[in-house]
Amino acid sequence: MKPLVTASLPALSGNFEILAFESGVESQPHLVLRVACADNAIPLVRVHSECWTGDVVGSLKCDCGPQLNKSLEMIAREGGAVVYLRQEGRGIGLIEKLKAYNLQDEGMDTFEANEALGHQRDGRDFGIAGDILKSLGWTDIRLLTNNPEKVEDLNKAGIKVVEVIPLEIEANPHNEAYLRAKSKAGQFRMP
Repeated sequence: MKPLVTASLPALSGNFEILAFESGVESQPHLVLRVACADNAIPLVRVHSECWTGDVVGSLKCDCGPQLNKSLEMIAREGGAVVYLRQEGRGIGLIEKLKAYNLQDEGMDTFEANEALGHQRDGRDFGIAGDILKSLGWTDIRLLTNNPEKVEDLNKAGIKVVEVIPLEIEANPHNEAYLRAKSKAGQFRMP
């Protein structure tokens, strides 16, 4: 797997190299925001699924935006990459995610809402991140995550996760139920 294009990207959290990879949707490539590591350092990596509401407009219904921002800051300091996968709404897409928001407002959790709409609880696949990481020449990583499924999928893809670093984000009144549902599913640790 080779990047479609590479460019430099100065950002609020640091100076990154941005790489675009095939996603199956030409206008929405998977992205990598990378900072060089010191010699022999194991890269710090965040595998992040797109969340337009959290990442772009700062939705308080989830913890996605704060996780992304914290990851970018840490990676800018230590070296590594954010692998930004285009699998919005746990893999159901933005329109279906917004429908799930309505069901969550009626009392369902994120997983129940996805199932009520006829989707899997979590339809994301993190294996593609393994292919992307291998294309960068990385087979050993330190992973910023609260989700053990990411570790499993990366291991299956041939990436050795030598350390898991939790991303602890404080709850707010709008995302407490969401974070409790993720915690119950083993995808989040309540601080």
